[in-house]
Parts: sequence; C-alpha cells; structure tokens
Amino acid sequence: MSEQIVDVRDIEICTESFGNQNDPAVLLIMGAMTSMDWVDEDFCLQLAGRGRFVIRYDNRDLGKSTVYEPGTSNYTITDLADDAAGVLDAYSIEKAHIAGMSLGGMIGQILALRYPERILSLTAIASSVFGREQEKLPEMDQRILDYHSSSSSIDWNDRQAAIDYLAGGWKTLSGSKPFERNRMEKLAEKELKRARQIASRFNYALLQGGNHYFDKMGEITAPAVVIHGTKDPALPIEHGLALAKAIPNAEFIALEGTGHEIHSDDWAVIISAIVALSSRSTEN
Repeated sequence: MSEQIVDVRDIEICTESFGNQNDPAVLLIMGAMTSMDWVDEDFCLQLAGRGRFVIRYDNRDLGKSTVYEPGTSNYTITDLADDAAGVLDAYSIEKAHIAGMSLGGMIGQILALRYPERILSLTAIASSVFGREQEKLPEMDQRILDYHSSSSSIDWNDRQAAIDYLAGGWKTLSGSKPFERNRMEKLAEKELKRARQIASRFNYALLQGGNHYFDKMGEITAPAVVIHGTKDPALPIEHGLALAKAIPNAEFIALEGTGHEIHSDDWAVIISAIVALSSRSTEN
C-alpha cells in the first residue's frame, strides 16, 4: 500500500493504493463527512488480494485533502465527481471500476454519466437515486439528525470526546447486526490523527449542484450492482431498490440486517460482488 497526495485541478487529494497497478483498477469513494479511513485498510487489502488495483482517497474537506473554513461551501457534487476522475488521471488510469458508498454512490452515478468512456462498472453501496425521485422515498431516521445537531458543542481538542462522537455517529447508522464499537473507535482515532481540520467535514451539509444529472440514471450504460442493507436508517432499503430499478439491468443485493454501513460481516459479499462485476465488464 502506498499513500500519496496528488494535485487535481489546483487542489490536493490524499490517496492510498493497494495491490498491483497492472490489475483492473477499482476506485473506492466514501460518503459525506467520511474520510477514506472508514473503508478499512483490511477491506482494501482483501479486495486487492482478489486481483484488483484498489485506490481509496479523501474527498475535499476530509482527511489530508484540501479543506476549507467550516461553515463554507466551495464545491458542488459535480466537482467531487471531477475530483474522482482527476485521481484516475494522477494514477494514469484510463478506465476504472467505481465502488461508492452513500454519497459516494451518487458521485459514481455522475461519473458514469459524465465520463461513460472511463467507467467500466458501478457498485453503489447504501446509496440512492440522484435526483428528484429521492423526494418520494422514505426519509432519514430523525434520530440521526438529532445526534448530529449536537456537533457544535464538541470540543475537538478533547481526544476521547471526539472519538466517542465520531464512533457514536456510526452507532446511529447501524442496523440489527452487532455494532462494532471497537472497530469504529479505532477508525475514529485514525481519522482524528490524519485530519487537517476535522470540523470541515460538516461543510457537506451545504453540498449542492449536479442538477444537470438529476434523474438520468436510465442513461447509465456501465454494468451496475446495487448493494443495500435491509435495516438502513439513513437511506431505507427503498432507496436502493429505486436505484436498481432506475439503472438499466442493474443487479440488486440485499444485506440482511445491515444498516448504513460497511459491516465487516458483509465484506466477503461486497468484495465478491465488486470482483464479479468487474470481471464481467473489464475489457480484455
């Protein structure tokens, strides 16, 4: 594995790669307020061990990538899609498989529409349709919003309080499977150590844009698989079902009891799905 900062259109994006660069590339995109730390190193290593060159990275305002003043809006979701394409450019990758979680799955949809010649496949995990159709689907559990409403009172210099808050956020997103507290606390501590400015993560509450791509999932030509937990409190399973219906010929995989998370119990299923999809769609 190798971490490096790459320049993408005058901003810095922190990336990390795993495996052999001659293998088919898989770009992992995490969701809102979520640095690359939350897609575990071991997950990446297992995926790389299946013959894939894996790249994860920090979106803007997260981790070691470019950050902005908390409470400001400096980019759109389309910019984030262009950042992802820029990461591929930095690694000299012409075509890649995309696997995105939550907002990362929506960024993946825009990538598939904006750069169809570069996207070999799309895996959307715990995501939703990008567009007005989402307004017709079940809303986020109010308990998640209530939890994050207290974020302004967090003392980010209090290491334990910050870890408790970050890990506790994943508790609100969990399903009926056992909550992996120890794992979440370790990942929270890692994010705190790496983050240039942890409070900038909340700028995602102001994220807008991408209107040109609203409700155009029917135009996605890349092979796709939609993976969704049956107990997702943030984007209930109806969101995943709607996305699978909207993308032509998309496969749907339900994760029984899983919430809005990449639970370690599901790694084998998710990795196998990414590998199977990329095996079918990688050009020889």
